[in-house]
Amino acid sequence: MSTIRDVAKLADVSTATVSRVINNDTKYKITDETREKVWQAVTQLNYKISSSPKRKVSLKEQSDNKTHTKIGCVLSVTKDKYNDPYFMSILSGVEERLLSAGYSIAFIRTGIELNDSKILFNTFSEPITGLILMESLNNETYEYIREQVQYIVGIDTEREDIDNVGYDHYHVASMAVGHLIEKGHTQIGYIGGRGLKGNLKDSRRYRGYFATMHAAGLSVNPDWVIDCMWDETVCIEQINRLCQTNHYPTAFFVGSDLMAMAALNGLYNNGISVPNEVAVIGLSNIEVSKYSNPPLSTIEVPTKEIGMVAVDHLLDRMNGNRLLPKKVILPTRLVVRSST
Repeated sequence: MSTIRDVAKLADVSTATVSRVINNDTKYKITDETREKVWQAVTQLNYKISSSPKRKVSLKEQSDNKTHTKIGCVLSVTKDKYNDPYFMSILSGVEERLLSAGYSIAFIRTGIELNDSKILFNTFSEPITGLILMESLNNETYEYIREQVQYIVGIDTEREDIDNVGYDHYHVASMAVGHLIEKGHTQIGYIGGRGLKGNLKDSRRYRGYFATMHAAGLSVNPDWVIDCMWDETVCIEQINRLCQTNHYPTAFFVGSDLMAMAALNGLYNNGISVPNEVAVIGLSNIEVSKYSNPPLSTIEVPTKEIGMVAVDHLLDRMNGNRLLPKKVILPTRLVVRSST
């Protein structure tokens, strides 16, 4: 186990400086660069603050006194923490299932927040029994958390050493594009964002779109593949730019309902009628999608149930299941409305 001296040596500072940084002591002036070096060393060495020895609590005792069992959640959001209805619906399923089993969520963090070494260390400085992970995270952060938390269940992560619950991204993309082709469209664009690998074309949704187009003998125009970075403002700007060229597809498959509604807004602002001139289909069927103008065709993803099933698997692991990691795919369905 690493000591404070190990941290000090790696960060090239004194043990006193390490202690002051960890305890947020503001009496002495410490530069931001030094603080960052200390936190990086702390996470790299998996250092934990020493404390008086604690008796190890068995899982049976934890079940009898569930207030001692801390379960956290890591959200996958790009901007405001509680502003994405897709992940909020999953979170509601997580909370409902935990409450029904006598537990509660001890903390909620985002992947972006955990990139800060200080937040990462403080979040996991106390024993955490279980974690619902909605973000793949970078390797360094993930490995650190894996060392701290015994039971982790992912929701659509790319981590193969833990259970994962989600839906088939490739299949839903194929379903959406197939619907547009059935409606007679041959010029179909794609709007989405980058995944963990940083390339939109590596995403399973894009691959499903591309393969379905190819199987139908249709070409993919790179000018109609838009990387909106999962940002509504960027999506509208990209749609505006495309409309100004006066060369745009007759339909779009969009990788999320939020981005699809941003696309509807951009098309409306440019005087383009949906679906008469351009059809749009989204993905997820968030509650507000039925109230867009026009109401949005989409693929329904059982978001709340994803959260509930993830909790079931987490509790199963906490109760002693040691089988190999499972990948659970929940069913999806096409919801046709006026936008196509």
